[in-house]
Amino acid sequence: MANLQVGNKQFLLDGEPFQMLSGAIHYFRVVPEYWEDRLLKLKACGFNTVETYIPWNLHEPQENAFKFDGIANIVRFVEQAGEAGLHVIVRPSPYICAEWDFGGLPAWLLKYSDIRLRCMDRAYLEKVDRYYDALIPRLVPLLSTNGGPIIAMQIENEYGSYGNDIAYLTYLRDGLIKRGVDVMLFTSDGPGDGMLQGGTIPDTLATVNFGSKPEEAFDKFREYRVDEPLVCMEYWNGWFDHWLKPHHTREAGDVADVFDRMLRAGASVNFYMFHGGTNFGFYNGANHDGKYGATITSYDYDSPLSECGDVTEKYIAVRGVIAGYLGKDVKDFPELPAPIKKKNYGRITLTEQADLLDHLSYLTETVKSTCPEPMEKLGQSYGFIVYSTHVSGPRSGENLHLQEVHDRAQVFLDGVYQGTVERWDSRPLPIDIPAQGAKLDIVVENMGRVNYGPKLKDYKGITEGVRMNNQFLFDWTIYPLPLEDLTAIPFGGFAEVSERNDRPAFYRGEFTVEEAGDTFIRLDSWSKGVVWINGFNLGRYWEKGPQQTLYLPAPLLRIGRNEIIVFELHHTEKPVIELTDTPDLG
Repeated sequence: MANLQVGNKQFLLDGEPFQMLSGAIHYFRVVPEYWEDRLLKLKACGFNTVETYIPWNLHEPQENAFKFDGIANIVRFVEQAGEAGLHVIVRPSPYICAEWDFGGLPAWLLKYSDIRLRCMDRAYLEKVDRYYDALIPRLVPLLSTNGGPIIAMQIENEYGSYGNDIAYLTYLRDGLIKRGVDVMLFTSDGPGDGMLQGGTIPDTLATVNFGSKPEEAFDKFREYRVDEPLVCMEYWNGWFDHWLKPHHTREAGDVADVFDRMLRAGASVNFYMFHGGTNFGFYNGANHDGKYGATITSYDYDSPLSECGDVTEKYIAVRGVIAGYLGKDVKDFPELPAPIKKKNYGRITLTEQADLLDHLSYLTETVKSTCPEPMEKLGQSYGFIVYSTHVSGPRSGENLHLQEVHDRAQVFLDGVYQGTVERWDSRPLPIDIPAQGAKLDIVVENMGRVNYGPKLKDYKGITEGVRMNNQFLFDWTIYPLPLEDLTAIPFGGFAEVSERNDRPAFYRGEFTVEEAGDTFIRLDSWSKGVVWINGFNLGRYWEKGPQQTLYLPAPLLRIGRNEIIVFELHHTEKPVIELTDTPDLG
């Protein structure tokens, strides 16, 4: 029985002093076939522990319908970590932040209009309890006290950055204990007074999160916890990217220096991230610090292990720090797994096409509504949604207002593109309606829910209404488009378009693979959209960057014929993609 305990300002594991050298790897951002590779590379870097969040929305995608297989097989990931000789820290939500959609909360919570999130709200806690009743019994056999690798478990996440409901944190802690969790429990927060006051609870280990100035952070922590071990539960050694912003990098020497100073202070450290991975599908989050900004598909995070699992300069520097601190040679560390092969499959022409607005009936059931309701009210969590109505005419010189559109809308009048309205630039569109009236179609993209801060309740679609000047438009036909299954799309031959028409369309093509390897999709002649490979949603692309390639792991490929579908929101000069062996994150 292994038991992590606290004594004399340090950790004890099985009664012996223990300094946690941990790295974050999110199983839900890595295809399962690569879990072992990433874990072994963590071990080979000199780490003794792996940490992961557990996203509620992945495991309960629809209310009371749970998923624990495939990329959601948290049990197998923990088992593999144990087999690699690593201890495990799990952070089981209900909220995780993680630049993940809605901070890991399931979107279906928002269909309950009066629900209050992350507090002692009975309606919310009933949902959390049901989720924990499904999740926690799967983790209990994996606890170190039961012979498994899990040595610690987090309560909520950075709660002091959001609220101060200590009764709520206590409720979550007691709920874990009641369900059989008897390993060390802890909280993690930023090293600020308000955060440490609002996010910690008595008789429960506290930890702090930061990226630099460790002496200042630990000094502030010591003002609140005199006798506990120093733990940086999130050492932000890199950072995430937003669309329309530059790619973040941090110098390896600076990362190594801050890490070394923490180790010399006797602190335990968890790298956030050690390996970032990918926001596959529609799971990327967003931030709203006065202005909405969506996170990109790549979660490379400028980590020691790159998005595709390659060793970086930062990895070498970090491994050197650990070796020096432990008085070892890096040759004494476990052997690194061989690099995963990269393949350049060349250019592929997509030969079939299907216009979205012409084929809505193949993709969804319509909803009639007086008002343009948001996705969540219709039971939809992700993807796109189309709102259609008839506008009477004549009207000239009027402005079309999309009131609180979340997040990006393309407007069509009798099928002709009129312009795009973006949440961060929500200016009205001038619209002229002919005497006979016109059909108005609005295609809205959910670009990711806010995952941090006070604007968590982030409904998607048109969340308030549509106006011509000050007159609200009523009587809508709504087409929810979660795009979970594209098999019904009636593709036809590609029609050459002599001019940009900016109508959303699906493009389909095939290519043959003789030997599978990791590859990267370039879409240089495309504008904005989503890519599927053999039915798997790889994520979003956008010419405005910073990200210029999508990572395609080899396990998603088949030997022989492979299908690729691109959903392009605007236009492409040439329906050609390139599969290259080199990533480009901007």
